[in-house]
Amino acid sequence: MGIWRKWLGKNTYKTANQPADSQSVPRIISIDLTENHSYLKDVFANCSDISFKAVSIKQQTNGLLVYTEGITDKNILNEQLLRVLFLEFENMNFTADPKMLAYQEIPISGLTLTETHSELISAVLEGSVALLIDGYQQALVADVKGGERRAIQEPVTEGVIRGPREGFTESIQTNMALIRFKLKTPEYKTIAFVIGEKTKTKVILAYIDSVVDPSIIDEVKSRLQRIQIDAILESGYIEEFIVDNPYSLFPQLQYSERPDSVVSQLLEGRFAILTDGTPFVLTGPVTIWQFLQASEDYYEYYFIANLLRWLRIGFVFVTLFLPSLYVAVTTIHQDMLPTPLILSIAAARESIPFPALVEAFIMEVSFEALREAGVRLPRTIGQAVSILGALVIGQSAVQAGIVSAPMVIIVSLTGIASFCIPRYNLSISLRLLRFPMMIMAAVFGLIGMVIGTLFILVHLCQLRSFGIPYLSGLAPFDKQASMDILVRKPWWNMVYRPNFLFSDNRKRMKERTKVSPEPTEKW
Repeated sequence: MGIWRKWLGKNTYKTANQPADSQSVPRIISIDLTENHSYLKDVFANCSDISFKAVSIKQQTNGLLVYTEGITDKNILNEQLLRVLFLEFENMNFTADPKMLAYQEIPISGLTLTETHSELISAVLEGSVALLIDGYQQALVADVKGGERRAIQEPVTEGVIRGPREGFTESIQTNMALIRFKLKTPEYKTIAFVIGEKTKTKVILAYIDSVVDPSIIDEVKSRLQRIQIDAILESGYIEEFIVDNPYSLFPQLQYSERPDSVVSQLLEGRFAILTDGTPFVLTGPVTIWQFLQASEDYYEYYFIANLLRWLRIGFVFVTLFLPSLYVAVTTIHQDMLPTPLILSIAAARESIPFPALVEAFIMEVSFEALREAGVRLPRTIGQAVSILGALVIGQSAVQAGIVSAPMVIIVSLTGIASFCIPRYNLSISLRLLRFPMMIMAAVFGLIGMVIGTLFILVHLCQLRSFGIPYLSGLAPFDKQASMDILVRKPWWNMVYRPNFLFSDNRKRMKERTKVSPEPTEKW
């Protein structure tokens, strides 16, 4: 707890001040149905998707239905509300009192009563249907949210060979259900927030009560409550508001489309933030090592996962340092290369009019442009543009004498290495850092690369994610956590959760033993 409290006061996240309590008195629903209808018509003026339907209950009591077209499930509205209310009650002795209808008559689970127009308007805009009855100051609100939404599909950004195929959708109710399917325990808690003055976006803070550090949850709630903005359209809005250091290139929250990945983070003592309208769920606190791990690491046998993890870590260094190393060696440290190799590079660069730094910048920027074009174009066209563009442009540039063949090889290897990093937000950070590293290498050689690396390491050592050091596991050293960084221990040996998350419930299995079959006689 000491490290958390020490660094908590030093965060630099940017949020607005807590809003002052409103002094306005909410407008009460009138007993006069005509007055209510007129007021709601004024509020929803020029809103063509808001429907007003006048109804008559038992041909003697007037009522008014208000709902939003497109986000209301009309099957539930017609079969479970209108049919019961106006057909099956025709010969029954009942009153039109909203309280009686809510608690005795209508077979819909999500029924509530409201006495203010503000609550009624918010419910209608969220997909509920409101029933106002002449002579009563309460409105009956039925939760019949529906509409066309994307079905559960395989995640696009986190494909796996072995593992679950279901991914989050844009519906926050569906996403909450996908997590609840995997966490069948009352210790899994969810706290709801509404953020955005115009969008009224529903945001859920999820955590496992018996595992997470309570002080982290209190801090997350405080940061979320202080956000004041007119709209939240994606979880990226929230991420920028609540991170400790918003000016850092390195990601301080992890996002995922996979329910299994989010649940595994919750089980380690982290929290999750679900945002309505996006399939990406934020998790934190994070360390840099999480961005080098794929969910498939924990589904494959551990020695396979370790081999793939070492491959990724090696390609992280290739992504960051290979172009800079080439520039430094060919510009300043030619004597470090064997004579045949330096002669081969010199012959390839003989007709190139640009120094190695400019040549590297041309190729790196061109490669990034091709990658961006491949992402933004339609999928079938984008793949063709990426592949053919790289081949045609690279070959043409070499034949035209603009860039050398070794530089094309270096940039291609660097691009492939960046694709091996499982998380896009860390990959883009390393790709951006390549450019200042190349400048340092061109000016100061290998010494410049060492200086640039020291700057990056110092920044990483100072970085915090909700008070947790960014290099936790190795700096500060944590024996338990370090065994899931460079290597992944077998599941029967992963007894404890990481120490740096300050969880009081660190033990995750009862015995540190391997379950083996009983010895049997040979046939």
